[in-house]
Amino acid sequence: MKEIKKVVLAYSGGLDTSIIIHWLKENYNNCEVIAVSGDVGQGTELDGLEEKALKTGASKLYIEDLKKEFVEDYIFPTLKAGAVYEKDYLLGTSFARPIIAKRIVEIAKAEGADAICHGCTGKGNDQVRFELTIKAFAPGMKIIAPWRIWDIKSREEEMDYAEARNIPLKISRETNYSKDKNLWHLSHEGMDLETPANEPQYNKPGFLELCVSPEQAPDEPTYVTISFEKGIPVAVDGEKLGPVELIYKLNEIGGKNAIGLADLVENRLVGMKSRGVYENPGGAILYRAHQVLETITLDRDTQHYKEIIALRYAELVYFGQWFTPLREALDAFVDKTQENVTGDVRLKLYKGNMINAGVTSPYSLYSEAFATFDEDEVYNQKDAEGFINLFGLPITVRAILEQERKEKNKQN
Repeated sequence: MKEIKKVVLAYSGGLDTSIIIHWLKENYNNCEVIAVSGDVGQGTELDGLEEKALKTGASKLYIEDLKKEFVEDYIFPTLKAGAVYEKDYLLGTSFARPIIAKRIVEIAKAEGADAICHGCTGKGNDQVRFELTIKAFAPGMKIIAPWRIWDIKSREEEMDYAEARNIPLKISRETNYSKDKNLWHLSHEGMDLETPANEPQYNKPGFLELCVSPEQAPDEPTYVTISFEKGIPVAVDGEKLGPVELIYKLNEIGGKNAIGLADLVENRLVGMKSRGVYENPGGAILYRAHQVLETITLDRDTQHYKEIIALRYAELVYFGQWFTPLREALDAFVDKTQENVTGDVRLKLYKGNMINAGVTSPYSLYSEAFATFDEDEVYNQKDAEGFINLFGLPITVRAILEQERKEKNKQN
């Protein structure tokens, strides 16, 4: 086997990757470790990261600003598809991993690295998402996954390892939730959340970061209008915004009104169930507004078939199959459906609830002339009788034949 002299590490500065630099050097003959952090909107989590990486043994740290690409090439396509995993999860971690892994591969190639390392556990989904992306762009690259080979068995033992080697951590044993944050969402797992019977501590100081709890939300509703062009959000309350700024704006508006809190037990790709709490204020608003706009701009058959596509799309994203021909093909279908998804959606936000407050589009398929309950001159209600007779013909024929069989049985 080729000797490993240089490793590129997917680095967040969290508990896992904080100890992995030291572990790699211990177990791979003091190899060079190059840390890479993809900035997808972690905010202050990136503060002081370079100093920390270098102090713990990395030779250098790349911090790559991926926010605009993340929104335009990953979030918006998923939004346009209407993809939601198991009805509630807006895929915040799922589509952040492929873009980060892709950039890591590019840096590993440029640096002449012998291997790529990640800190994903052997129980989770992220190991699949990272490694499928690496296989897509560097199929011969050696992958090191410490959680699958080291002797450490828990986050508590990780903290013991760090303390024994004077590795600085930003967390304590009392606040040891496993979190993932980007501009789209914040997830919480572990500790008391591992028991589904426990209610999330929304009102506990420091638990929520993007949202307030419903009890803390204003007593008066907030109205917000989202403008879309071909399925892509472009403005909030009439103000044109770039893709990154738009999401931050909606995070602020939604967060103040407790929008986008989700508590769910989901089915992981590896087979087990896991419980997570998610904060998705801006994302929840965008999904709701986009769905409302499609109700007036898509014809019935396209709308219904797109709902089927959305389920499969969500699975592909969740399962780490972003860089696949099927996802690309589904994008082509979705883009076609979005040609007329242009217009404005107004929502009423109130203590965690989103209430439709009006929708308009120059491509609306809604016709008051046809839909009215009042007298009209465009629809002959008598036509419905013939339609029902034809539409119900299979039911009618089956019922007649069933009656005839019963009569014959009585005679016999």
